[in-house]
Amino acid sequence: MAEKYAIANDEQCPPTKRAKLDDKSLTENAKEENASANANGKTPSENDDGGVHESELNLSAFEVTRVLQNNCARKLICLEGKFEDREGPAVVLLEQKSFPYDNLVLKKNFFDEKTIFEKHFTNDIYGNYDCFPSGRCNSLKATVVYPATQNHIDKYKKQQLHIIDETYELYEQVTLPHIESTSFSLEWITNILEHKAEQESVIYEDPDKDTGFVLVIDYKWDKQPDTLKLLALPFQKIRSLRELNGSHLPLLKNIRDAGTAAISKKFNIPASQLRIYFHYQPSYYYLHVHFCYLMFDAPGIYVEKAHLLSTVIRNLELMPDYYTKAVLSYVVSKGSPLYEKFKSHGVLMPETSETCETR
Repeated sequence: MAEKYAIANDEQCPPTKRAKLDDKSLTENAKEENASANANGKTPSENDDGGVHESELNLSAFEVTRVLQNNCARKLICLEGKFEDREGPAVVLLEQKSFPYDNLVLKKNFFDEKTIFEKHFTNDIYGNYDCFPSGRCNSLKATVVYPATQNHIDKYKKQQLHIIDETYELYEQVTLPHIESTSFSLEWITNILEHKAEQESVIYEDPDKDTGFVLVIDYKWDKQPDTLKLLALPFQKIRSLRELNGSHLPLLKNIRDAGTAAISKKFNIPASQLRIYFHYQPSYYYLHVHFCYLMFDAPGIYVEKAHLLSTVIRNLELMPDYYTKAVLSYVVSKGSPLYEKFKSHGVLMPETSETCETR
């Protein structure tokens, strides 16, 4: 069983993280129910989802209470609501899918006689229309979180962001206590490493306990070549970038070399077309490496979050204890637990007026 670490409150991360929240935001009744469920050998998610995911999903009883965020760039909307016949809140995410590459599929689904085009205007060679494809091409990717805790709601709610320049002293005084005070289930990682789940998505495994890892296709991948995304999960239990030192170089180099070789063999994508990186702060505290096709503008690749694996390796080669000395900058969401801890510590000043969001 993997150790249970905390999650960073990161509304910029991909919306369908698999980790299941189980922290202080739960009510006492929910905690008692979880404790009872665990005593019976079941996880909280197996006992408290109210059967929403057990049969064919039907959201006709879902009532929207508010829009948490409407991300125009990603064509994503996050909604908070409730089910008429169930207790507790739910979160529903709707996201546009990427387009297919196959010419025949495009012709059949977007440019056949059933596709409707409604004109807005024309001007010289330009025409602007609403397009209504036929059949399943109108589908959206839907993610349902039920029952949703306050942390889930906060995670998906659009918040103002603030930059933190985290020294190692601040890490020890603020961030690490935050990590250790929050319980977060990483059972989905354990299930992959112990061959209990998602084995059809594993494309490479090195079982060595020190330098080994599992390379698994990200379950959110929509099968389109230009959105390819994978995760490398090491067997070593390391919480984050901050815990890396020179002794981990063999592991990191193995992930780099074996991971790129496996992807090249499976998907015919060379190492030079892969973006390989860590997140800090991560959205869950079990060290993992992201492998993305370079042409894919994946969430979380901006400068104040992503750290290239190649750069991390070079830093540790130059200075084995680099990450106990470096200042690491990242964003925190206003109102998140980590934001409040930095605010209490005097790192973030109280705001005197509302400011505009810039992201």
